[in-house]
Amino acid sequence: MAETQRDDEDTRSEQGAALARPLPPVQPPDEPRPPLVSLPPTVAGGVPAIVSSMKHAWGEMGPVRGSFLLHKVNQKDGFDCPGCAWPDPGHRSVAEFCENGAKAVAEEGTKERVTPDFFRQWSVAALCAQSDHWLGKQGRLTHPMVLREGATHYTPISWDEAFALVAEELNALESPDAACFYTSGRTSNEAAFLYQLFVRQFGTNNLPDCSNMCHESSGTGLGETIGIGKGTVTLEDFEQAQAVFVIGQNPGTNHPRMLSTLQAAARRGCEIVSINPLPEAGLNRFRHPQEVFQLLGPGTALNSQFLQVRINGDVALLQGLGKALLEMEAERPGTVVARGFIEDKTLGFDAYARNVSAVSWDDVVVRSGVPRPQLQAAAELLARSERIIFCWAMGLTQHRNAVANIQEIVNLALLRGSIGKPGAGLCPVRGHSNVQGDRTMGIWERPKPEFLDALARELDFEPPRHHGKDVVDTLHGMHEGQVRVFFALGGNFLSATPDTEFTARALRRTRLTVHVSTKLNRAHLVHGRRALILPCLGRTERDVQAGGPQFVTVENSMGVVHATRGAVAPASEHLLSEPVIVARLATAVLGARSKVPWMSWVEDYARVRDVIARVIPGFADFNRRVQEPGGFYLPNGPREGRFTTASGKAHFTVHTMPGEELEPGQLMMMTLRTHDQFNTTVYGLDDRYRGIKGGRRVVLMHPKDIQERGLTEGQVVDLTSHFRGETRVARRFVVVPYNIPRRCAATYFPETNVLVPVDSFAEKSRTPASKSVVITVAPSVEAPSLVEGSTSWGP
Repeated sequence: MAETQRDDEDTRSEQGAALARPLPPVQPPDEPRPPLVSLPPTVAGGVPAIVSSMKHAWGEMGPVRGSFLLHKVNQKDGFDCPGCAWPDPGHRSVAEFCENGAKAVAEEGTKERVTPDFFRQWSVAALCAQSDHWLGKQGRLTHPMVLREGATHYTPISWDEAFALVAEELNALESPDAACFYTSGRTSNEAAFLYQLFVRQFGTNNLPDCSNMCHESSGTGLGETIGIGKGTVTLEDFEQAQAVFVIGQNPGTNHPRMLSTLQAAARRGCEIVSINPLPEAGLNRFRHPQEVFQLLGPGTALNSQFLQVRINGDVALLQGLGKALLEMEAERPGTVVARGFIEDKTLGFDAYARNVSAVSWDDVVVRSGVPRPQLQAAAELLARSERIIFCWAMGLTQHRNAVANIQEIVNLALLRGSIGKPGAGLCPVRGHSNVQGDRTMGIWERPKPEFLDALARELDFEPPRHHGKDVVDTLHGMHEGQVRVFFALGGNFLSATPDTEFTARALRRTRLTVHVSTKLNRAHLVHGRRALILPCLGRTERDVQAGGPQFVTVENSMGVVHATRGAVAPASEHLLSEPVIVARLATAVLGARSKVPWMSWVEDYARVRDVIARVIPGFADFNRRVQEPGGFYLPNGPREGRFTTASGKAHFTVHTMPGEELEPGQLMMMTLRTHDQFNTTVYGLDDRYRGIKGGRRVVLMHPKDIQERGLTEGQVVDLTSHFRGETRVARRFVVVPYNIPRRCAATYFPETNVLVPVDSFAEKSRTPASKSVVITVAPSVEAPSLVEGSTSWGP
């Protein structure tokens, strides 16, 4: 590497001067106004879902283009939905998409464009004053843009000059570890493999990704206990399950196509139990939008039981279920605990049994917030069901004890012998289309030696062996001046990360920030000394290279790898595909240091897949198998009854029940997303399934908690988080009474990510604890109550 261009003292001086100048706001507080609050619906889907889908699709893309693209979503000859990773059924309908999938396609396929003229009209400071919703609605990015040092506006830049700028900054670093390379789950397998290869040939394992912030706890918890960091079920298993437990998950908003699977299960007699702090319409009743004669009816009842757990009361609840099962076994020996399975396939049962037997029912009930009779009823369902599936999402993974949450689910599954047989298993549901595939392709800051060995053999270089930086480490590294260049392949890093103000300060201390994006977002506006926006093709768009039309691949939540092919012309002739961007970046940065024929590989992505097939287990004959209808399953030992831990057996684990963390007056807050939102992308200002319309800066509280604090419905309040003596404030939120457990609160992200401390994260997985934020609520110092005499609802 070349010597650094500026010594540390000069760099610190310049950074200090930059930070002393007035800076635009990181998150402009949308003016709080009284949202229209009504009783939430008790049924999901139906006519409202159809109307919303068509409104977004036709409004953004026009009727002809919109209908054409929706017809291609999740079809075998079409493109994978840019939204969630719920798998496609073997027999697909003509319309194989959900409401939020239609919104995601409309957002990408919009007719609106963000051109160089737009950036000439809008300074970065002026854009910072706009809302996230407004930024997203401006349209698709059309040209590579640069923000030069000291400039107020982005200006056009050629692709060659952009890659040269990145190469200049990267090759001037004193160490490869002074750069971090982020990845979003929207990235294809081919792009992700090329990206991690470039980063490792550059010389670092600094590959933070969106998994660090969502399902890292699942991967850690499952890897330690069953030997693989993925789920163990297939879509067909839901056709045989007798019981499905849905924990910390809102499928109606986050994975709507899952509702049709649950509906089919419920109709054949499968019992569904939902465990969540908020009742969700999508787990109560469902009207399938494609069942014409059911659209106006009551819909199919899904829940047979709803356990309204306190925020972060999951370990207590799950241990209570285990305790109840062991007590039943003591009363009816040999009928509840799967002793043969446990003796043959597991280790650690005795320690687990002693631990849960020793917990008191009083602690279970108080800390979970669920009455004992309800817990007993759920345990009885577990005891009488031979085929059980456990599903979960980020309601479990974003707590400081998140890994314990996952492992207590594993304990229950092992207790009942419900892994490795039809109709049973573990099902973490990924909320982004290829977040699981990225990790399979090697996007990980802690790569396994076997993977690095395979890279070294195939590509004749020695990859770095030391662990790289995850998201939290990256934030600290930028903040402390150790990380000078930040490169993001997709995503909205600023809005997705915790501790928004800390993240903003960190990004502003870098020399260069680069974002590969399809649309404008807030991460483009909080930048380093120089900044680049590199526009790329979307999932919906045709990708034609020298070798002809191309397709890429993704991996869904259940380990199926399949193809995705764009269907429409690109939004601009100046867009490059993600694989080509990575290849050109590698060529510019590495030059003769790399023996990889980067540009030859991206002439035909089949060449990339041939290399993947030789490096990553399970991808043999990749190019042929992925062309088969529906793709192919990756190997999964636990799904097949073989646990792939070092011992060859599954492991029961022992965890201490988390204690009370709240002081008088405090609430436990979790962040969540609205029905008009996908991750950090805001489609609109409504949350139809929670009865909230026209506002996002709201705090949902139990009516008695509102009363105890001397607050009123509709009052404008400030939220203050408390962590290790530190406080963070989010101003001007509207109080909304809601059916939520006492001493709990819920808010939307990214508006309240500012309250999530950067150092509050899960043990082992280091996932930010966005679902366990201790707050106090007080009248706003900036505004009186907005509403007098408004009506809402309570439990």
